[in-house]
Amino acid sequence: MKILPTRAASVSRQGLCTALLIASLTAAVGVAPPHNTADADDTAPGPDNPQGLPHGTPNLTLPDLKPRSPGGRPKPSGQDGATGIPATALEAYRKAAQAMQAERPNCHIPWELIAGIGQVESVHGTMEGRKLLSSGLSDRKILGPRLTGGQFATVKDTDRGRWDDDAQYDRAVGPTQFIPSTWELFASDGNGDGEKNPNNIFDSSLGTAKYLCASGRDLNDPKDLRKAILAYNPSSEYVTSVTAWMRKYQSGNVAPLPVTPGNPSDSTPGTSPAPSTPGTTPTPSTPVRPSSPSTPSTPAKPGTQKPTKPSEPSKPSEPSKPGKPGKPGDGGDKPTPPAPVTRLERLGAGTWETTAGGTFEGALVRTLDKAGKPTAGTRVRFEIIGDTQARFHDGSTRITVSTGADGIAPAQKILAGDKTGQFTLHATVEGRDSIKAVDFYATVKAAKAVHADTLLRVGDEPLKATPNGSFTGRIKIKALEKDKAVKGLGVSATVAAADGKTDTKNGPYFKDDGKPVRTLDLDPTGEDGVLTLPELFTDGNTGAYTLCLATADGTTLVLHLTVVAPEPQKPPTTPATPAG
Repeated sequence: MKILPTRAASVSRQGLCTALLIASLTAAVGVAPPHNTADADDTAPGPDNPQGLPHGTPNLTLPDLKPRSPGGRPKPSGQDGATGIPATALEAYRKAAQAMQAERPNCHIPWELIAGIGQVESVHGTMEGRKLLSSGLSDRKILGPRLTGGQFATVKDTDRGRWDDDAQYDRAVGPTQFIPSTWELFASDGNGDGEKNPNNIFDSSLGTAKYLCASGRDLNDPKDLRKAILAYNPSSEYVTSVTAWMRKYQSGNVAPLPVTPGNPSDSTPGTSPAPSTPGTTPTPSTPVRPSSPSTPSTPAKPGTQKPTKPSEPSKPSEPSKPGKPGKPGDGGDKPTPPAPVTRLERLGAGTWETTAGGTFEGALVRTLDKAGKPTAGTRVRFEIIGDTQARFHDGSTRITVSTGADGIAPAQKILAGDKTGQFTLHATVEGRDSIKAVDFYATVKAAKAVHADTLLRVGDEPLKATPNGSFTGRIKIKALEKDKAVKGLGVSATVAAADGKTDTKNGPYFKDDGKPVRTLDLDPTGEDGVLTLPELFTDGNTGAYTLCLATADGTTLVLHLTVVAPEPQKPPTTPATPAG
């Protein structure tokens, strides 16, 4: 359930129920987002920037800090998942550090620090069973808790729900958990796809690097390093955890995680380069390439190259020999490249239809080569074209998806929005304009209105309670239209003063995310037309109040509430002593 938008300012000569109806039909006016100055010489967050306030529950588990195994060889891939980094994430961290070395050379940010943030905030985009795709997106969006106060900061909405799917309060977003207003300042395009998306680990890693380097920090300085991490989350435990992971990654004892099936670009080696430590300028990292007899200076696998001998040739991995072409998957240095894509085809229906507020799902395309075989790892771009409010689940109108081993690329779920009309979902193969595009045609129709001419309460027990408690039993109401139950009817509830016309800031209240509220948008009525209200609590005040229930088309029901102090208990009567 959610808090209703702010009510209209002028409600004179209207009952509170009417005012509530106006509120439910009036869109909240959003605040224009702050100007994006991420490309300025040195963007610095202001003193009231919410990123440095409690905004989530990071994973503060410390890494295993045991030394590397004898001989400096790392554990085999997949055996040390707690310290492994997905290849896509590793590439994102390295790219971000390289970009910052060029943009802010005096910052001296190591990629391992960005990786420490990524580990603690989201386990590199894989928290709670998620998969990090080669595109840089996780298969499920990563959202922090609603910032409604309590143990977290109170941050009202700043992005109209574009990134965090919440138009009332902000939530931290993506693999490095940016608060939307902070992302507006540090939004970055880390993979050069023309988009700045906090849900993409390439973009968020570069944004994180810019945030950590803000205010002219030099991360070679331990004081600046600590300040930078505290600016991300004001907790000594957080600093300890991020720093421990950074040192772990700098040790070179990092096991590469297995490649996610269907994401060929994840074949970027998930290994760690030679250690870099704050206090020294890190050497720019580059993706590790297969070794060859003609290139003795190729970096070795983590742990096999001695820091004191950077030019020492690395030992080739077994079982393949250096420079020998191998079959895909057999450990060879030069896997056979996939056949180029020549055709894009639509799978399933090409026309969709839904009502306002609904969703579109199931848009699939497949890429094929000249022989008609599916091509894996082909990047397909989906774009929403048309004058509607239809958006992908992350709030954008354009996404890029890589095909799986079956050559299929699925589009994300599309939210239709409230505006009716038509739009086209346009699919193209990225970088291949000669390949014919595929279109899906969608129509958003007006939702069928649900009406009720009567709201009535189920039951007739007096609604009484004592202070600092709650009303016994849950209040139930039923919606009827010509004496028939109405399913799916939206109802709003407001606690008011005894006259039913005056707002009140005390008395009975509901809870929303643990906070007391006196205006609530309730779940719709069920099959039987019945709606059970959430528990109604009382504060320390006594007196008479009203509970106003209203539908969008003006049907109302007013219930009377009474909060009375408990009667004092009478002392027990002492029996009279017989005379005598």
